[in-house]
Amino acid sequence: MKGLDSLYEVMRFLHILPVIFMSAPLYNLIVVSERVRFGKASVQVDRYLENVLRGNSTRCYIYQLTALFTGVFLVALHGDPLSSIFTNQVILLKWILLGVIMSMLSVVHFNIQPRIDDLFSQVYGDSIPEDIAAKLLPLRTLRKKMAGVCLFIVILIVILAVQVYTPVDTYLSVLLIALAALFSWRVYKKGAPRGWL
Repeated sequence: MKGLDSLYEVMRFLHILPVIFMSAPLYNLIVVSERVRFGKASVQVDRYLENVLRGNSTRCYIYQLTALFTGVFLVALHGDPLSSIFTNQVILLKWILLGVIMSMLSVVHFNIQPRIDDLFSQVYGDSIPEDIAAKLLPLRTLRKKMAGVCLFIVILIVILAVQVYTPVDTYLSVLLIALAALFSWRVYKKGAPRGWL
């Protein structure tokens, strides 16, 4: 039994760790907000930024799949039937929300980012021509909005995670969700120059 308890704790750790690593939407929003402060900059700055953002997609898929599979193992190791993934409302909601952020990531990875990359492939020289900049703006704005929503959903998943087997007071849940929404909105609008403050 002790070995099973240790395995459960290892799985819990492996389940929580990818969620920490899925903070990419937070840091993407911070990086994008910091980029705006540069104003007009060399195209190399934008190319570097796009390389960072593009690379986060693949990492995020790995973290999301790790959270998914370790979540299944946690249910089994807890002694619950796998059907509780669908009967435990908190677990089901976590799965649905994970599916939503995976879908949003897929839209960015397979639709928005390739279009941005295609526009950058048309840039020769040290600055982005106005016509290409005008086409980049709506794509980057949409990607930023989606990162803000993803950040909120990741925080929401964490709020739910602490309630899988021990629900907290409804008022506390509502307060935490409101704070998560407020924080996500603020990071989307201004970055996080002073962290929580």
